[in-house]
Formats: sequence, C-alpha cells, structure tokens
Amino acid sequence: MADERLDLDQAISRVLAHAEPLESRPVPLRKALGCTLAEDVVAELPVQPFDNSAMDGFAIRAADAATPPTRLQVVGESRAGHPAERGLGPGEAIAISTGAMLPAGADAVVRAERTSRRNGEVTIAAAARSGQDVRRAGEDLAPGEIAIERGTTLGPAELGVLASLGLAEVRCHHRPRVAVVTSGDELLEPGEPMRPGGIYDTNSHTIPALAERAGARVISVDRVGDDPEATRDAIGAALRADVAIVCGGVSVGEHDHVKEGFAWHDVRQVFWRLALKPGGPAWFGARKRTLAFGLPGNPVSAMVVFQLLVRPALRALAGARANPARAVAVLEEPCERAAGRLSALRCELTLGEEGWRAKPRPRQGSHVLSSMLGADALALIPAGEGAVAAGERVEVELL
Repeated sequence: MADERLDLDQAISRVLAHAEPLESRPVPLRKALGCTLAEDVVAELPVQPFDNSAMDGFAIRAADAATPPTRLQVVGESRAGHPAERGLGPGEAIAISTGAMLPAGADAVVRAERTSRRNGEVTIAAAARSGQDVRRAGEDLAPGEIAIERGTTLGPAELGVLASLGLAEVRCHHRPRVAVVTSGDELLEPGEPMRPGGIYDTNSHTIPALAERAGARVISVDRVGDDPEATRDAIGAALRADVAIVCGGVSVGEHDHVKEGFAWHDVRQVFWRLALKPGGPAWFGARKRTLAFGLPGNPVSAMVVFQLLVRPALRALAGARANPARAVAVLEEPCERAAGRLSALRCELTLGEEGWRAKPRPRQGSHVLSSMLGADALALIPAGEGAVAAGERVEVELL
C-alpha cells in the first residue's frame, strides 16, 4: 500500500471513511453563520403566524364589494404590530397596513390606490374576490413541516428562516479545528529580507485561508525547517487539532521528514501518492479521530490537493451533506492528457448557450501560483494519451 498510486475517487472515499461528524452543541443564532445543523429543524408554529395584508389598503368582506361601486363605513384600523380592536361586520371596512393582522370577519384586502376615502367612508370602484391580497397563516411554513434539514450549512437565508421560527439557538456540529505546518529551510516570512536560495512562504497563507473558507477554525500556523526532530515536534503540536496539515517535506528526498514524523506520533498511513497532476506526492493518515494530511510543497499542488481532498474532509467533519462542488463544462481549447494521471487544470468559467465553458489559465506549472488568479474551477482531464479536443465536455471542480 505504501507505493500505491490512488486515483482521485478512491482517495476521496478513503478520506471520507475516516471523517466522522464532530460532536454537536447549541449555537446562538447570531453566531451560527457557516455552522452545520446537527438535526432537522421542525416548525412548531405557522409562518406567517396569522392571516395578514399584502398591501396598504382596506380589509373588507369580498361579498360587500360584489357589485361595485361600493361604499363602506370605515370602523377602525389594523397596523403592523397593532391589530384592530374589533372585527368586521356587513357593510364595514377597516384600514390596514402591509403585514398587519387581518381583522376577524374580513376575507379580502383592497389596495389603497383603488379606493377613495371621505367622511368616514371608503368607496371601492372594482369588485373584490375572497383571498385578494391576503397572506395566509402557515403559507411559508406549516406546523410540523421540516424547515431546514440536518447537514445544511447555515447561510443568511437559513438564519432568516430560523429567526422566523423564533429560535434563539440551534444545535450544530463543532467546526473542525485545523493546524497548518509549512516545512522547508528555504521558506521566508513575507516582510523578511530575501536571501540566496530563499522563497517566501505562500502555503502558510493560502492553506489556512482555504480552511477558513471551508468552514474550519484554524488554531495554529507554524513553520519548521528540514530537521527531523523539529519536524516531529511541530507535527506533535499540530495533532492536537482535528485536522493536521503539513505542506512540503512529504516526498522521498533526503531532507523530507514529514512521513517519518507522522509515523513517530503513531499516525497510521492510509495512502501515499495520487494519480493526479499536480498534487501526486500527497499523503493521508489518521490517529483515532484526528486526520493528517501531507500536502506537496509546490503552492499550486498544495491548493489543488486541499480543494479535492481536504475540503471534503472538513465538510464531512462539520456534518455537512455531501457536496462534491462538481459541474460539467465545454473546453474552449484542446488540453493534453497525462499518462496514468488525472490532470487538474486551472480554468476560467463563462456561461454560454451550451452551458458552462472552461478556458484553461496560461502557465499550468505546479509552481506558478499566479495561475490560480481568476481561476473559477479545476478542469478534470482524464488520464490517457493525446489531447482532449476543444468542444469536448469535461467535469470541473468549482473553486
């Protein structure tokens, strides 16, 4: 297994087999954005809670306006938050505001611009029908209806629906805690003076940002040189998180110590190496419920492997429903296949008459981080010989 080169779908399956949802706890609604529901939310009350007006105007009995013009006596007012003090009888109307409770006895609302009011009476020029401009109780959600299913990641609309149900808190899974380590003697912190052989550390910025975007909570970002003992110490600290991610030092070179560092801490290797370009030298292991990823040091490779493998794991740990973020697009230009490996090409997406169109970004080298600028997706080009022709449909992973 140590030298097995997995295809992407096999790798994803093996990762997800180890990614059980984390425990859940109540979360205040105002802090629940981006959290994932641990249980179905069922409406206990109707939404809207009462029949109300969709317009400013007059609440009437439709039967009273069957033969217009109709003149009705105005006997009160219903405002939002202040219902009318009495119900409606034959030949009567009650002024009403948008969202205000429909008075007892009324079954229709006539818009203000279709009426004229004078001396305590309102004249209605056109016939009204029962239910006209009335919002019925429970029209949005009925009691007993599932409002939002478990596994849903909460966005602005979901928070609004939960608020409409009167919920101050909801039960959500914990956000996975992520620790990131970047490895390499050559790495410099941005702002440090450049030195011969040095490069600025980009992975310590891209990978934590991707983790945050995926709904995780980054608890530490560390950098370590090519030293076995220092690498072991850094990995040991990272394994206190739910997910430990090490960028670089995961290959087979003399100065690559990450795999040995994971083994020293009893992290069991699940797989090593992918049939993927870029991102082949990727490693995954587990220690009890802690997941460990060794990502390539090349900046594009690290981002690609994160998108394809780590992001699904973080979503699964957060209890989110499966979301492969895949679509189909038409290639705008031919793309070379890689023998024995799936190619993940950074591309821009545009919407055409045939659906999505994918245009690969120039300079696709795994070290060319600027190729990620403007990229909307990864075009997944199957392994093989020759090229996939322009106009062919391919699967794309949305970024």
